[in-house]
Amino acid sequence: MGRAGLNRKTALATLTLTLAAEAPDLDVLAGFKGRAFGFAHHRGFTHSFLGTPICAAAVVGFVYLIWRLRGRKTNDPNLPPRWGLLFFYAILAGLSHILLDFTNNYGVRPFWPFSEKWYSWDIVFIVEPVMLVLLFLGLIVPSLFGLIDREIGVRQVKPRGRLAASLALLGVVVMWGVRDYEHRRAVAALDARTYEGALPLRASAYPKMINPFQWDGVVETADFFALAPVNSLTPEVDPYEEMQIRHKPEETPITLAAKKSYVGRNYLSWAQYPVTETEPLQPPKDGYIVRFIDLRYMGTVSPSSRGDQRHTPLGAAVELDKNLHVVGDVYGEGENRVAPEPD
Repeated sequence: MGRAGLNRKTALATLTLTLAAEAPDLDVLAGFKGRAFGFAHHRGFTHSFLGTPICAAAVVGFVYLIWRLRGRKTNDPNLPPRWGLLFFYAILAGLSHILLDFTNNYGVRPFWPFSEKWYSWDIVFIVEPVMLVLLFLGLIVPSLFGLIDREIGVRQVKPRGRLAASLALLGVVVMWGVRDYEHRRAVAALDARTYEGALPLRASAYPKMINPFQWDGVVETADFFALAPVNSLTPEVDPYEEMQIRHKPEETPITLAAKKSYVGRNYLSWAQYPVTETEPLQPPKDGYIVRFIDLRYMGTVSPSSRGDQRHTPLGAAVELDKNLHVVGDVYGEGENRVAPEPD
């Protein structure tokens, strides 16, 4: 964004844009208070429309402090910092972060704290290789030409890279358009068929990391969920032998107690296709473990590992005693990762 032209309007534009674009992810610091607390506050305030100008003000204040410590020096003495414009740039960078997180299959809560509802476009993977390549080329290609110019003695007065950066940003927008089109085709293919004779109540498609035409489909019917790969290029849902059917778990006092816990409430507000798995604790403990799984991520694990919480991405669990009181929460790959229930 800086090289696309914003760095020609004011000094310190690139520094401000970079820090403001990264500032929303400072919410990872909430994890120091515990995994459950960190999960509950991830992509919350700092990823909201209310939090964006506050983060922007903090970034501009930090940049101002650096500028003063440097003796009010900038790379171009003829281009002084314009603090009002830099604050606008910081807001713009923060909104770009929210937009990027919205496009992937994790989502954001832009209206926090007025609404805890999650929104996600689901058109790109959390780490999208095509976008990274486009932006990387937009940065390094002008630098390569700059090396050539220095070798032949050509002097550049203005910042280099405006065209390449603009084309890279345009390429990202075009990629989003293509991915949105393919996503709609995948969802339509999932929604257009029956599953073991049952009509779908809703259907979703989630992107894979490499192939832009392969999606992990999740379909909900009245009694079960169907997980099926779908090819949006055709578009075609793979045959039944490629599908996994997961019947909806029975609601019990155990699962209800887990869902009312701190972890359960936050997980269910975020998950799009949540299911629970209940199992008794191993002696000498007397109680239960209730695991929470979001089926939208089950396509990222091998079929042999599905249902194994140790291999379930972004899963969580609640430990209950025999009286169904919450003892702690379980994260990660081991039963030993138990933390007290947050206040």
